[in-house]
Amino acid sequence: MTKKDKLAHLSEDERNERHNEKMRKKKAARDKILATKTIEKGQTVVHTGKGKGKSTAAFGMVFRTLGHGENVAIIQFVKGKWETGERTILDKFKDQADVFTMGEGFTWETQDRQRDLNAARAAWEKAKECINDPRYKMVLLDELNIVLRYDYLPIEEIVETLRQKPEDTHVIITGRNAKEELLEIADLVTEMTMIKHPFRAGVKAQAGIEF
Repeated sequence: MTKKDKLAHLSEDERNERHNEKMRKKKAARDKILATKTIEKGQTVVHTGKGKGKSTAAFGMVFRTLGHGENVAIIQFVKGKWETGERTILDKFKDQADVFTMGEGFTWETQDRQRDLNAARAAWEKAKECINDPRYKMVLLDELNIVLRYDYLPIEEIVETLRQKPEDTHVIITGRNAKEELLEIADLVTEMTMIKHPFRAGVKAQAGIEF
């Protein structure tokens, strides 16, 4: 008799008791694992991949941090000129959140490499300032991976700054094509995978979904 057949012959009460016992064992094992996790530290977080949701997930962490009463800084390296729903919400938290719009659009829009280099450098200088400012619990470097992909900033400088960041500060980095050196030093890396996207079916970016 298969396991499925055995379950089919059990009464509802027997099924419930069997399930409850399984969950008790699972909880005991889980509690044992959690008891070994004692380190608390500022994390370097990377959201990358071709799928949608990298910045969205990062802003979720930002809003969560605001909910705990902590201060955050957001440096937008590329799409800073967009009017987004996130920025509208953050305007309501001006005492906790500082947003620095440093980007001038995607490089295929500016079509001016030196201008892009200057914008990237200015944004990175502001990022370093915020990372080392004890007021901020979390610093979001939105689309930093884009400027790194085009080598507008030396990856060695970014890695060294992150290695030397304050112990309790969280830094989140978003954008496609994260450099391997960045992935190596990160504490948490998530790759967004695109399975299906409406853009391919002719649907334009829409408020609440893309911005």
